[in-house]
Amino acid sequence: MDLRFGDSKPTDEERAAVDALLGRPESAWEGADDRTDTDLRWARGGREARERRDLLLPGLHALNDRVGWISEGGLDYLCRRLTVPPAEGYGVATFYAMFAVKPRPATVVHVCTDLACAARGSARVCAELERDVGPAGSAGSGAVWQPSPCLGLCERAPAALAIRAGETPRAAVVAPATAGAVADAASAPHQAPAEPPAVAAVPQAGADGLVLLRRVGVVDPGSLDDYRAHGGYAALRRAFALGPAGVIREVTEAGLVGRGGAAFPTGRKWSATAQQPDHPHYLVCNADESEPGTFKDRVLMEGDPYALIEAMTVAGYATGAHRGYLYLRGEYPRALRRLRTAIDRARSRGFLGKDVMGQGFAFDIEIRRGAGAYICGEETAIFNSIEGRRGEPRSKPPFPVEKGLFGKPTAVNNVETLVNVLPILIEGAQAYARTGTGTSTGTKLFCVSGTVARPGVYELPFGATLRELLELAGPPEALRAVLLGGAAGGFVRPDELDVPLTFEGTRAAGTTLGSGVVLVLDESVELPRVLLRIAEFFRDESCGQCVPCRVGTVRQEEALHRLKDRTGAAAAGDIALLREVGQAMRDASICGLGQTAWNAVESAIDRLGAFK
Repeated sequence: MDLRFGDSKPTDEERAAVDALLGRPESAWEGADDRTDTDLRWARGGREARERRDLLLPGLHALNDRVGWISEGGLDYLCRRLTVPPAEGYGVATFYAMFAVKPRPATVVHVCTDLACAARGSARVCAELERDVGPAGSAGSGAVWQPSPCLGLCERAPAALAIRAGETPRAAVVAPATAGAVADAASAPHQAPAEPPAVAAVPQAGADGLVLLRRVGVVDPGSLDDYRAHGGYAALRRAFALGPAGVIREVTEAGLVGRGGAAFPTGRKWSATAQQPDHPHYLVCNADESEPGTFKDRVLMEGDPYALIEAMTVAGYATGAHRGYLYLRGEYPRALRRLRTAIDRARSRGFLGKDVMGQGFAFDIEIRRGAGAYICGEETAIFNSIEGRRGEPRSKPPFPVEKGLFGKPTAVNNVETLVNVLPILIEGAQAYARTGTGTSTGTKLFCVSGTVARPGVYELPFGATLRELLELAGPPEALRAVLLGGAAGGFVRPDELDVPLTFEGTRAAGTTLGSGVVLVLDESVELPRVLLRIAEFFRDESCGQCVPCRVGTVRQEEALHRLKDRTGAAAAGDIALLREVGQAMRDASICGLGQTAWNAVESAIDRLGAFK
């Protein structure tokens, strides 16, 4: 692609897909064929078009959803409509794994080969697909299949996701997956068996003590009236009674910290955003949970979507934001449908819009779909993605509370963090803080997967031990290790299961709680290949912006390829190299991806004696 527009023309389908999003073009500059103003030496409405650059990602989705891939003509037309240089549009399109810029069939099947699915036999599924359908990436019978990073379906591993492009795009989840079921879904996604309800991922459903999961399986996720009958919108009413400062005070006194892994105090973040004199303020919900082994936010969004809508409204009220962006990972088709329905119905009933609940507060929510980029879970990479740029992290300072989305003060929280605000307002800060420990208050959601009898999302008060959690999930007889915190976390040995599940307790034990991933591995799992998959994941997901991460993740993978069949003295040189590369990534990478890419490998070497 060039910085200049070329001669490629969009097809009628591509033009219709873009026009459905942006409206009909008003000038020849924008691509209208029926206009007389054909002088293209200057742009009509250039500034107005540039202000819509944030529609680039939705536009790419529109093209990909309609045709199955993004042609040069389609991209050129979209970029012309938004006054974006084609080279920049191409850079954005090629940043995301779910988009293709080369022809491919309308149906694409993503077969997860990540940690949880690998522990449950995804390699066998891929081998059978190669035998029965053909090699990955080869087109046949109008469909193509390809290996995929984690799809967020770990409790039903191994998993696959079939997506068919068209005027009405279709998506089908196949989990647990077999080669036959995947082939059937590829040929007819609209005839695939229905997914089990969200409550199927909650083994504790109906148990006493549930807070965040208490409505999953109890309320109809499509019914606003059912949500209200089970306590919905009581928290927002109390928020209006307290006022913005009162809400922030309650959240601060409750001790709520971020549940995405960083554990930053939520009240402090909201207070800093609310105090900024620059306006407008924005709220961003990070629902792009792409950490391998993480699926808790998906269960909340599928099983209790109105809770997230209410919680975002409370957060917007507290921080002075009148617009919220819900950044949802692209591999969650059912969550997308449920959230769209919830937002539309909340808006029609006065719970979103210009006058929320008649309180004179304006707030609305827009969903923005990710497209397969783990790095967009980083708070500033989300901003770039929403703004229509490559999802690369920004250097800090300035911090998001000062200059975030569109250069304005922005509060960013993940789904679990936001939903915790509801019980804080209903119960009161002091009652909420009595659960958990002094520095880790409330309950925590844990995503348990791997070789356990009952995988799923578990809710326990902070301070419960890893052993207690595994007893609920049904641990294997021959436990090899537990990976805490996902690919960016660390391993725990079978003799360390009494570690308390708190942020401070796991740090003291030399590991991390992260977002709550608990991946259980038994003796049948080959540890070197697990480490190699982790290294492949970070190499694939590095945005490439900084040298330590871009080069370091490749060198780490290369060393682990050499080490997978080596032990003892033969492995010493590569282990030394891994330590050197890992330390360089940790010290010099711009963001958390590079800084944590070595964590799991280091813990496997030091705690589990890998390659001895």
